[in-house]
Amino acid sequence: MAMCLLPDQPASGDTVTLKSGAQIDGEILKRNAKMLWIDVGPDVLEFSVDDIEDVVVGATDGAVDTTQDTLFYTAENLPELAPKEQAKRIGPAVIKVSTPSGLGSGVIINPDGYAITNAHVIQGETTLRCTVWLPQRDGTLQRKTIEDIEIMAVNNHLDLALLKLDQVNNVPYPFAPIEENERLEIGQTVFAIGNPLGLERTMSQGVVSTKQRSFGGITYVQTDAAINPGNSGGPLFNTAGEVVGITNMGILGGEALGFAIPARYVKDFIRNRESFAFDEKNPNSGHRYHNPPARQVFGSAPQLQDATGHTE
Repeated sequence: MAMCLLPDQPASGDTVTLKSGAQIDGEILKRNAKMLWIDVGPDVLEFSVDDIEDVVVGATDGAVDTTQDTLFYTAENLPELAPKEQAKRIGPAVIKVSTPSGLGSGVIINPDGYAITNAHVIQGETTLRCTVWLPQRDGTLQRKTIEDIEIMAVNNHLDLALLKLDQVNNVPYPFAPIEENERLEIGQTVFAIGNPLGLERTMSQGVVSTKQRSFGGITYVQTDAAINPGNSGGPLFNTAGEVVGITNMGILGGEALGFAIPARYVKDFIRNRESFAFDEKNPNSGHRYHNPPARQVFGSAPQLQDATGHTE
């Protein structure tokens, strides 16, 4: 069974380190994006996440359970953490995708190196490079450029693409789980990690502005988390560290208007990837949805008019 990105677990007990330098040992009872409660024996202490520097979680009975669904994974019992903690935990799954004409972001969804990005990030390109950040034993990240990238599938209608990265020394890649069941709520905390304007590993935080924003027949997740050029193809996470969307656009001239492709579309694309299989020798491979022709004649069709010339 594959493992998600989780902090190393000590033998027992939880430790909360405050920004003041104080350490509290005990059992974390509950935590969310704003508060943490820890049982220290005679009392239960409450802390704001703004006062916390680090949290180390001991071994627990509620271990994270990952399940594979085709190429991606879902997970259960994921801890709800503040975005800054989740960024440390799940951030290495985010990659930079570079082409001769530009760059974007992506997210690894499988330890074998399968990754999701936007179709428009790689549009018209076959020579790709991906920058990854591999976790090291000392807690640091090793920046590495992967030259051997295979385009597996492209869906221009949904603006999604599936890539396969060559593995480094046969070491499994860190990956992020995709939300199994959509549980988004308006006002829910989310955060994006990507490479806006080439600024690598940038995190922006916000909330879900609306779950159902429709453009061109496709529903998007709208968020006020900053989404800029270069974020395209990167993940939008919830506070459990699950991918709830793939960021793909912001509105130029507007503030706090970012959009992401919902996780349900991403999962359907991966499950049906053979229908959108990429063939560089045949650019028309896969199903493509074209815009209908513009209407040439306006008014009611003759078949709908009665003898007086009025529409029935």
